[in-house]
Amino acid sequence: MDKKKIIIINGPNLNLLGKREPEIYGAASFDEFIKKLRLDYPDVELDYYQSNIEGELVSKIQESDSAYDGIILNAAAYTHTSVAIHDAIGAIDTAVIEVHISNIYKREVFRHKSLISSKCIGMISGLGLSGYKLALEHFKTL
Repeated sequence: MDKKKIIIINGPNLNLLGKREPEIYGAASFDEFIKKLRLDYPDVELDYYQSNIEGELVSKIQESDSAYDGIILNAAAYTHTSVAIHDAIGAIDTAVIEVHISNIYKREVFRHKSLISSKCIGMISGLGLSGYKLALEHFKTL
């Protein structure tokens, strides 16, 4: 059986994991996490991309279409503001799972609305970095 090919795409400020508000996001950096994730899932080809720039995220989503079996997307703050990311997800055939490290519904009211959820096959929120693992597990079953 061929390896599943999955990409994790992270949005703004997620490059600061481990430093940024550790009481919300934890103390581990994403670089540390992705190294461990790759070791834990040797049967998955796992790529990673992070940008603080909305247009770069849109471009990466478009480039990922049909190149991957699934996209795990944490659009971060753009979740609540980006019609462009919503439209990019809607324009591709590759399935996208929306992931949030924190529970967006326990945070500020403006974070309660996701503009991208309606274009994703599912959403995981509030389970810390484990949300990425759950999304990966789901894609392995497809």
